[in-house]
Amino acid sequence: MSTPIVAIVGRPNVGKSTLFNRIIRRRDAIVDAESGVTRDRHYEHTEWCGKPFIIVDTGGYMVHFKDDIDRGIRFQVEEAINEADLVLLMTDVRTGITDIDQVMGKTLLKNRKPAIVVANKVDSFHLEGEAGIFIGLGLGEPHPVSAMHGRRVGDLLDEVIARLPETGITQEEDDSIPVAILGKPNVGKSSIVNALLGKDKMLVTDIPGTTRDSVDSFIERSGRLYRLIDTAGLRKRKKVHENIEYYSTLRAVRSLEQCRVAVIIVDVREGVQHQDLKIIDMAIRAKRGVVLVLNKWDLVNKDDKTYIETERRVREKLGNSNYIEIISTSAKIKIRVFKMLDICQRVYDEWSKNVETNRLNTMLQESIERHHPASHRGKQVTVKYCTQTK
Repeated sequence: MSTPIVAIVGRPNVGKSTLFNRIIRRRDAIVDAESGVTRDRHYEHTEWCGKPFIIVDTGGYMVHFKDDIDRGIRFQVEEAINEADLVLLMTDVRTGITDIDQVMGKTLLKNRKPAIVVANKVDSFHLEGEAGIFIGLGLGEPHPVSAMHGRRVGDLLDEVIARLPETGITQEEDDSIPVAILGKPNVGKSSIVNALLGKDKMLVTDIPGTTRDSVDSFIERSGRLYRLIDTAGLRKRKKVHENIEYYSTLRAVRSLEQCRVAVIIVDVREGVQHQDLKIIDMAIRAKRGVVLVLNKWDLVNKDDKTYIETERRVREKLGNSNYIEIISTSAKIKIRVFKMLDICQRVYDEWSKNVETNRLNTMLQESIERHHPASHRGKQVTVKYCTQTK
């Protein structure tokens, strides 16, 4: 059986991301006073009392849309509800039942989706009686918590795991290859993930910077499982004006810590620019395998020599890093996006290769014979043995 999924849903600014961070025990989802900060679904493996589950943070549900982003957020929330084994409907005890709360409650009842109403911002015992109003949503007894202070969150999690289906899979059994999708804003990172998955899991619009959190997706190819970490676009720091944009940049940096292969996406029409080189250098300094993807290849006017010339210019810019694997793709018409995964596998296999000690020492001995080590302070330096430690 697969790991059960718990989705946190609700209108904007009721504390969904705060509860998400509290459950996973670290600040992973972005929390900000500005509404609409969480846009994509944000997944994380966690556990409570030894029972693993996947917790999903979502954007604020809205009935009326101001733009395509609002419409996309609602779609993402509905997708999360469809995927979930249990839904936590977050409400705010200070405002009581709102029109959006009622719409969401009716949707969950209509779909017969198992749900727990979470009355948030119950910061003291005296406010617990106020939570009773949410029984009017028809989803059972509401559970009062304070996500900010952690009050009664443990009791909520006890109820969550009691209502989850059994699972035979633990987090430790995940043998996927973690691949971080990195790059500047609007180069097609989420579009490539969507092309691989065959569905619009990531919110994609023409507005740069749409993805703010890093989001994990899983795909299997040729018997290998890949965990794709789609990240917010990395901007030059001087262009990061919003507080939330700053945290998104940190999130992308942290994605390098989680991955084994970093896929850096560039817009082939712009070429490899200074910021792209900084992202590549960041991945190399993190000692990750690197694949450089020249996306939007379908928009290039080309002949039989175009790719050769393009690759030559790119490798010149890469300098000492010109050994990096390069591939041209088009997420829009799915040109070579799956071949990109094959290259990721090859890079991962090289990254994780163990070199036998006797082979290393043979190579070392041959090097010593060709270039004998220099003496140090009058003493002859003798090198006898080497091994790969990690």
